[in-house]
Amino acid sequence: MADLRTNFVGIHSPNPFWLASAPPTDKAYNVIRAFEAGWGGVVWKTLGLDPPVVNVSSRYGAVQWNGQRMAGLNNIELISDRPLKTNLDEIRQVKREWPDRAMVVSLMVPCDEASWKYILPMVEDTGADGVELNFGCPHGMSERGMGAAVGQVPEYIEMVAAWVKQHSKLPCIVKLTPNITDIRWPARAAHKGGTDAVSLINTINSITTIDLDLMAPTPTVDGKGTHGGYCGPAVRPIALNMVAEIARDPQTAGLPISAIGGIGTWRDAAEFIALGAGTVQVCTAAMHYGFRIVEDMISGLSNWMDAKGYQTIEDFRGRATKNVTDWKFLNLKYDIKARINQDLCIQCGLCHIACEDTSHQAITRERDGKRMFEVVDAECVGCNLCMHVCPVDDCITMERVDDGSFQNWTTHPNNPMAEKA
Repeated sequence: MADLRTNFVGIHSPNPFWLASAPPTDKAYNVIRAFEAGWGGVVWKTLGLDPPVVNVSSRYGAVQWNGQRMAGLNNIELISDRPLKTNLDEIRQVKREWPDRAMVVSLMVPCDEASWKYILPMVEDTGADGVELNFGCPHGMSERGMGAAVGQVPEYIEMVAAWVKQHSKLPCIVKLTPNITDIRWPARAAHKGGTDAVSLINTINSITTIDLDLMAPTPTVDGKGTHGGYCGPAVRPIALNMVAEIARDPQTAGLPISAIGGIGTWRDAAEFIALGAGTVQVCTAAMHYGFRIVEDMISGLSNWMDAKGYQTIEDFRGRATKNVTDWKFLNLKYDIKARINQDLCIQCGLCHIACEDTSHQAITRERDGKRMFEVVDAECVGCNLCMHVCPVDDCITMERVDDGSFQNWTTHPNNPMAEKA
């Protein structure tokens, strides 16, 4: 059987599946239930200084897409609204009872050294395994000079990370905001400040829907709405890209990454690990389906690793990173053509419509007076749109037809800046 144990910056867990800092990790009751279900670790919901924040009702808005509930989830909830001492006492209790599980505590306090110096020893005293600095929350707290307001300023990230490393012996994970032009800059700043790792992505600033009766954003609070943090399956492609950008950046090469963003299956987790993540954090999927989804994640990842011959997470971690490159390095000589399996084709015509109306008019719809969809190789550019719109698995595939030669944009004659041999 595959060994799913992880050692992430000295934080050990029986598997890489952690619950992210969010409502599911707000109290001992939830966290114990999560550990009983098999989760390898948790990041306790973000703690701040007393007096606690005040949250609102309601707190969630959702995007329903093509029959899928919560394809995207928006929240306007703030950090923990329970007293700091209550949270610290429960963290201590849970860590004592579950010593083999990762216990990381998320923190958000004002951007001054005294506040960090004050809270860090109290967290350390609980026996927690590490701290995660919440520099990503895009709503509410950012308006108070915390969360994304810090995460969008690399100089602040570096400064606070340095304070934390100075005033605590615990491993430090900086949680990055995606609400920035280039994710590499905050990652570099965190690295320069001495962080042990980064986690990403936090939620994306968003308004999910407008209630056309109330004429207000959802969730709606007494007739008004606000921007919130977007998460769930819809954000996973954005998270994958940002994780890859940090993993392949020479200035942050080797910086441990805990991946977050739309993870709901073992395959999602494997993709992030293949890009270099050491652990994965889950929130929306657990809120949608409950804690027991981790059972399928664990068995699925283990079975896939067994089938591939991977004995540990490290055997495939980061293997995909080397294949992520800039567009200019892609092979311009690589050529593929669509192929339609007539035995599987259900004659729906979606491939023809998509190609005819929006692409290259490379699929005919009739032969000898009969409805039949065929590819015209001379017009097909291998964009593979037809393959994606086809509702039948493997009915449309792509076949390589080039001679195996190679040329990219850096040497192409049409590039005025091309490198000369």
